[in-house]
Amino acid sequence: MTIDRSNPPGLSKPTGYTHVTVVTAGRQVHISGQVALDAEGNLVGKGDLGAQTEQVLKNLKTALASVGADFSHVFKMVTYVVGLTPDKLPAVRGARAKVFGDGPYPASTLVGVTALVNPDFLIEIEVIAALQGDGAGDPPGP
Repeated sequence: MTIDRSNPPGLSKPTGYTHVTVVTAGRQVHISGQVALDAEGNLVGKGDLGAQTEQVLKNLKTALASVGADFSHVFKMVTYVVGLTPDKLPAVRGARAKVFGDGPYPASTLVGVTALVNPDFLIEIEVIAALQGDGAGDPPGP
């Protein structure tokens, strides 16, 4: 399984994401949007976008690990932020930088929304990751 990432000429230089990702073989795992709930179902970081983003990414890390993957296998990420304004971007980007570092980066979409399912949730992130194998008796894994 390989994930080819490219930023074609004619598109702007991306910061923290890749314009085009192509999975050439393998299986995919789609992880539902994660919110800032800990393992016991308690909200983490009420009113704090940065703390909520870190908890959401922690939840995604746990979900990815459950199938033998990590953030390097993620090829698509969609982020929903309540009341998105430019001043909120550093909190989200800072937390993302902790998990993606210098890359590779997934194709990514960031959407401002008016609300999520719970009024205390400030962010929700869903991902799609590539796994090796065809699923026919293969153990989960990158």
